[in-house]
Amino acid sequence: MPTLIAGLFTAVLLLSPFGAAAGQDDARLDQLFARLKAAPSAREAHAIEQTIWRLWSHAGIKKVDAEMAAGALAMAVGEYKAAFRSFDTVVRMAPDFAEGWNKRATVEYLQGDFEASVGDIERTLALEPRQFGALSGLGLIYLAIGKERAAIRVFEGALAIHPHLPGARARIERLRRKLEGEEI
Repeated sequence: MPTLIAGLFTAVLLLSPFGAAAGQDDARLDQLFARLKAAPSAREAHAIEQTIWRLWSHAGIKKVDAEMAAGALAMAVGEYKAAFRSFDTVVRMAPDFAEGWNKRATVEYLQGDFEASVGDIERTLALEPRQFGALSGLGLIYLAIGKERAAIRVFEGALAIHPHLPGARARIERLRRKLEGEEI
């Protein structure tokens, strides 16, 4: 029954006629984050997470949303240069839209440009400190460049926001075991 209620709640949020979504400024996010933190299971957390992603991904500006969709499609098929161009256009048109920065950071990460990705993640987090995906991405960058302790801190920060974040606990446990092995 709770899953049915969560599903109905999600549907109501997505179909709500009360104003356009505005990315990280959407008034519904505070309640969703409270529910995410309190979610009793990964399955329920996933449904809430998907709603948060949908709200974050829409600026409520037609041209920006069209570029976001084009960039997401390009990224999904591995066309990273085209995806970067779309997300770069988004951040130029809407510099206060956190998800544009986050998506551009993701493409930069996929292209191996960790320095640029970190810069865009920092901008994302300045606009939306609860962006657990950006935190997770930062953790992956720290892993890639050998900063295990920093990765643990970032993954722990992401878990404080999203306790059921896929893979984060396992990464932390593996890193702690590795670091303990190095210290012996």
